Amino acid sequence: MRTCNIDKITVGGDNPVRIMGVVNCSPESFFSGSYTRPEGVYEQAALLVEKGADIIDIGARSTAPLSAPISLAEESERMKTALSEFSGSDIPVSVDTMYPEVLETCLKYDISCINDIHGLANEKFAKVAGDSGLPAILMASYDLPGDPEGFDAICDALNVVLNRARENGIDEIILDPAVGRWTPERTSEDDWEIVRRFDELNAFGYPLLAAVSRKTFIGDLVNAPPEGRLPGTLAVTYSLLEKEAAIVRAHDVSDTKDLIRVFEKLNRL
Repeated sequence: MRTCNIDKITVGGDNPVRIMGVVNCSPESFFSGSYTRPEGVYEQAALLVEKGADIIDIGARSTAPLSAPISLAEESERMKTALSEFSGSDIPVSVDTMYPEVLETCLKYDISCINDIHGLANEKFAKVAGDSGLPAILMASYDLPGDPEGFDAICDALNVVLNRARENGIDEIILDPAVGRWTPERTSEDDWEIVRRFDELNAFGYPLLAAVSRKTFIGDLVNAPPEGRLPGTLAVTYSLLEKEAAIVRAHDVSDTKDLIRVFEKLNRL
């Protein structure tokens, strides 16, 4: 199993499970409880690190279906404001964007990782990412974020994404199997299949991201809005830890940290 180095944090292999704390500076986010004003992102990030986050993932555009669109200029300005406070902070920061213009803005600041839900489908983005020399979290996608339907298609798309990464000189990689209602064709059962078969993705040989926090497939099962999906999220996350997830993307860092402690105690890790 390969590892991925994000700043001073190594993900995968025999290393501890890492936590990626989510900070959204997008008021359009599907989970309003995760919203932080761009001017307050550093303070929120520092708090999440104190609670147990190893890496902070910052996004400025909601990618939830039917979310209100914003311009590239607005996304760039939000990211610029958010990132300007991190210089010299020693907090590893991942930037969640799929647009090359926004990524170029982010690269002017002290960032440690790129989180691309588009899976390098945008050739200009892929080149900018490759030239940056930064590690990348890459989601299973053909042409649109999360567009493969069914587990077999997820695996095929991840092969496509890895080929794009190789072509652009990106070898520090974490794979994201695209759990979520990314397209109208995707169903909750698609997501449950990914969760059940998550361990099969270890065959790719790269660290795997568990990104299930408060997502729709959990809400559909327990009949709850995002605010009521934490217990379900923790249950699914525990299952993914058993299937060797290397890093967990979480809105609820403190609860996730406690879950990992319990998991490691039970498994004597």
